Formats: sequence, C-alpha cells, structure tokens
Amino acid sequence: MKRFNFFAMIAIVLLLAYACENKQEKTMTKALDPANMDLNIKPGDDFFRFVNGNWIKNNPVPPEYSSYGAFTVLYEENEKMLQTLVKEVSADKEAAEGSISQKIRDFYNSGMDTMRIEELGITVLQPEFDEINNLQSATDISRHIAVMQQKGLSPLFYLFTAADQSDSKWNIANFWQGGLGLPDVTYYTDESERMQQIREDYKTHITKMFLLKGDDESAATKTAETILAMETDLAKVSKTRMETRIAEENFHKMSLNDLKVLAPGFDWDAYFTALGLPDPGELNVSQTEFMKGMSELIAKYPVEDWRTYLPWHLLDGSANYLSDAFVQQNFDFFGKTLSGSEVLRPRWKRVLATTSGGLGEGLGQIYVERYFPPESKERMVKLVENLRLAFAGRIKKLDWMTDETKEKALAKLEAITVKIGYPDKWKDYSTLNIVPDNYLLNVQNARAFEFKRDFAKIGKKVDKTEWGMTPQTVNAYYNPTNNEIVFPAGILQPPFFNKDADDAVNYGAIGVVIGHEMTHGFDDQGRKYDKDGNMNEWWTDEDAERFMAKAAILAKQYDDYTMLDSLHINGNLTMGENIADMGGLNISYDAFLMALNGAQPEMIDGYSADQRFFMAYAQVWRQNVRDKALMRQLKEDVHSPGEARVNIPPFNMDIFLDAFGISPDDKLYIPKEKRAYIW
Repeated sequence: MKRFNFFAMIAIVLLLAYACENKQEKTMTKALDPANMDLNIKPGDDFFRFVNGNWIKNNPVPPEYSSYGAFTVLYEENEKMLQTLVKEVSADKEAAEGSISQKIRDFYNSGMDTMRIEELGITVLQPEFDEINNLQSATDISRHIAVMQQKGLSPLFYLFTAADQSDSKWNIANFWQGGLGLPDVTYYTDESERMQQIREDYKTHITKMFLLKGDDESAATKTAETILAMETDLAKVSKTRMETRIAEENFHKMSLNDLKVLAPGFDWDAYFTALGLPDPGELNVSQTEFMKGMSELIAKYPVEDWRTYLPWHLLDGSANYLSDAFVQQNFDFFGKTLSGSEVLRPRWKRVLATTSGGLGEGLGQIYVERYFPPESKERMVKLVENLRLAFAGRIKKLDWMTDETKEKALAKLEAITVKIGYPDKWKDYSTLNIVPDNYLLNVQNARAFEFKRDFAKIGKKVDKTEWGMTPQTVNAYYNPTNNEIVFPAGILQPPFFNKDADDAVNYGAIGVVIGHEMTHGFDDQGRKYDKDGNMNEWWTDEDAERFMAKAAILAKQYDDYTMLDSLHINGNLTMGENIADMGGLNISYDAFLMALNGAQPEMIDGYSADQRFFMAYAQVWRQNVRDKALMRQLKEDVHSPGEARVNIPPFNMDIFLDAFGISPDDKLYIPKEKRAYIW
C-alpha cells in the first residue's frame, strides 16, 4: 500500500512496468524458438511448460530478482537503451541551465555520487525530523500530513486528483486509505505462522532503521512497537484488496462539511488550508469506514505517538535515496524477507529507474526519438481497428445478452479512445528544480512537482490528452473514466509486437494485449462505466445477472488452480484480469481470422498458424518465480501468475483444443459444460 499508484485504482493494467527489446536483437531472435519448448510435456497437461519448459530450465532467477521471465529480459534490454541515452546526456557539461538535458544529467549523476550521499547521510532529513518533533496538537498533526503530502509522502491516507466518476468531464479530489508500511491489510490481521513472523521481522526492520538514524536501542525498540500497533489499528479499519476492487464501493462523493461530520477527529480546515485549497469543492472519499476510523485514531493516540509514527513514514519513504546502510536495510526486509531476492540490483539500475520515474516524459521524449519507429505506430493503428471490428462481431453474436444492452455495448466499444506510443503533448518540467549534488532533494523535488501538478487539476476539466504511463514503459492500460486504451512505445516490441513475425505471432501477442485492454471496459468492474466514462448501470438486470454467472464459472477455474502444492489463486480478486485475458484471446483470434481473409498460412517449424497464435501468447508469460514472491502475488496481486494465465484461458476455447488435439484424458481439459463463455 505504501507504494500506491493511482492507476492501480482507476486503470486496469496488463502487467508490471517492464520495457522493450534491443532493436538489433529483434531481427536476430526467432519469433518462436522451438529450443525453448519441452516436447516431453503434453500441451494438454501443461501448456505453459510445453511452450516454455526448456527456457524455464535454462533461465533460473538471478540473485537480484524475485522473478525472472520474458518481461524481465525486456526490462533489462530497455535499461541498456535508457542507460545509453542517460550517459550521453550526462556527459554534456554544456547543457543549458533549466533544460531537460541538464535535469536528466544532474538527477542521474547525483544518484551515482555515492561519496556525496554518504557525506550527507541522515542530515538531509534532520530539518523534517525537527519539524515533526515540534508538533504539539491534533491540529498540528493534521496540518503536517498536508506538508508531507506536498513532498510526495502519504502517511495515513492518499490524496490525488481524478475524474468524477459520476461526471467524468471534471476532476475532483479523491481520498484513498493508506498509512501502512506492509504491503497489504492482511499482513496485519492474518494470524498464520508466516504472517506473524513477517510482523516480527517488520518490527526488527523498523528498529534497525531507527538505530541507523541515531536512536539508542531501547528507544528504537519502543518506536517499532508503537508503529506496529498504530498501523495495525489502521489496518483494522481498512478495506481488503478484494473490497477495494468493487468500483461503486469506493465512490462516495461529499462536501467538505460532510467529511467533517464523517471524520471529526481530523482537522480538515487546517489540512486544506495548509494545502492552499481551503475550499476544495466536492470530494470523493473512497473508503468512508477508513476515514472515520482514522480520525478516531487521531484522538486515541497521544501526540507523542504521532511524533513517532510520522518520522517512520518519512524515513521509510526516503530510505532508498540515503546512504548505503539505509538502502541495504530497506532491501533486506522488502527485497529478501518479503520477496526472496538475494542481492541488491546494481546502483546504476536503481538510479536510472528513479531518474526515469522523476523525469519520465522528459526522458521518454528522447527515448521515442531514438527507438520508436513511425511504422510501429501505423501498424498498431490497423491492429487496434481490426480488434475493434472483431469485438463488435462477437458482441453482436452473444446469445446471453439482450439487444438493448448490446446496442449500448457496441456504442461503448466504438467510443473507446486509443493512444499509441507517446503523448501528443509533452509534460512541461520547466518548474522542476534539479541540483547536481543532492540525490534525495532531487527525489523530493520531483515528488513535489508531481503533487503540485496533480493538485492543480482539482475542479478543472479532465485533460484527456494526458498519459498515465511513460513512453518507455512496457505495459498497457484501460482507464474507465476516460474510456481509453493506452499502449506506450515500450510494449510495441518483441515478444509483444514484431514487425518481422508472421500474423499468428503478432495476433497471439500484441493482438491479445489489445483485446485484453478492450475487454477491461467490459469486465466485472469496467462494465459499470458507460461510453462517456461515467459510473452508470447501463445493463439490464437480467444481462448483468447472466454475465456474473458466467464470470463465476471462470472464477472457480482459478480458485481450483493449485500452486506451491497447496496454495490457490483467488478467482474473485483476479477476476477482472482473468476476464480480460479470456476476452483478449477470443477477440484477437477472430481478428486474426479476419486478417487471413480465408488464406491458409504455411506451417513454420512444424506448427500451424493456429498453434503459433497460442504459443505466442504462452511465451509472453514464461517466467520463474521465487516461492516468497509467488506467495506475495497470490495474496496481493489482481493478476494471476503467468502459469495460470497460460494454463486456464485457452482451455475454454474449442479452437485451441482442436489445434493441439487436446482430449478429456489430458490433465487440463475442461468439459464443455464447465467452460467459461463470456466475451
């Protein structure tokens, strides 16, 4: 939760942010390499390992990662390209002051200047520690929460700007629950042996961080106890990840006066005045129970305890940009203990990621000029329109949806906006100050810049030209309030999009991605928004009921899928992504048939076009995952593990079963009456 991202809430994404393949290598690597397959495994017993088995055997997880797969390989290649760009920019000592080149150069170099970072040590945070130590009242606490949020930190709760879900043309302020250092509510409430041990490890981690800060052992130990107690109380009034998936349960529009009545223990006047917005207008309080409970905790805990809690969230949010001792301790807990990674990633990779995050579109503009060919965008436009036509054809043929709802579904599909490659209007970084000799200050300035830019949109019309991802990101998303699908340049590379590959491969990879994002507009949550992006029940009750019954069939398939011997996927938590995978495959296959226009492609490496379509899909999800990382994913992630994404959706499709001769004797075969037929 502490690493909250707004698009985790309003935009339903395909995968984690990884990036693209080197332009030289993509013409040298086969689109589908038979050497990666394990022909000793029947496709009907484990399609994931049939396609990827030898790759999995030959590519163990490197020490610096908690998982390693096709996306990680792309991420590493993208790092090399970005590093080349940043090194070129960083070598330019004559870059004009205030230029994007100067900012990239100084941001990156300040992060690589370890001598200066060690010299500064914790002193860079001391003024903020002193400010917190001087807080004397609940009003002071409320005011200081605003001060920290303006610096990009979010103790207690998150504040961000987003479209009004009842009138998506306008932006309003949104509140979202927060205040937890561990990844999820259940880490505080689950009484299993593993979770109890993680809580003990978390207390040890907090203690060590405060020892590094300079506190004595007795004080640091007491601090850890206090923080865990306060965060546990916050967890008890927080919604679970499953509950935060339900769109309408996280939309409660109200006035400032309504908020004061709901949560009287927090001084909202002092808070908004400190933000410079004494009259914020209408607000969305996403989790009302949390806000009420949070305000009660303001009174429950004395100011002295808040003077303990707030420094922890300052320290926790700054640790990766301090001296090596803090960085290593932070990694020891979050990297090793929680996720199973063995060693820190090299500093240049970490600093590069931070620079790319802080100056995303500035670096992205250079990235696009160097690495994104115009023909990729042109071909993507055609692919998207083919997928849109195929989806429309499928909607028209649905036997479970009434004509009344079909008409509105087709209108929504037609209204989807498509963004490809990069924004038409680039972000202006002219007011962001980046200095050459203070890495943490640069991180803080970049955070403050983003907060100010976001906060300034409250009460204004939504700018639908804005992007929620940088061009260099390998990912894609659907934003329900904009009714848009977005494909950054980074994803338009192999293995997703390969201009030299046959259509079967491209439709099985990037085609499914397109269909996946389109389907998000019609999954169990995205379907609740109309063609204009407003939350609006445009389905008939009967159609909605039939849809959810079909979705429940798919959910059960995931519930029944076992991993690590005894753990199961949560089919309801992952429902949106599972529906999107299923829809993406069906829609893209229909679009592939349209592209063939009756032609019969030749076999390649002994595999038919139909087989290569599904093999291309399967290779996108190849990966090895450490046990700890997989346990985290099953608990926290709305995305199912890659293995299940390959071994469940295709087995609901007759064309897949026919292509590989899969029969009832095969382990993964799904009887027709138990298959999920949705989109």
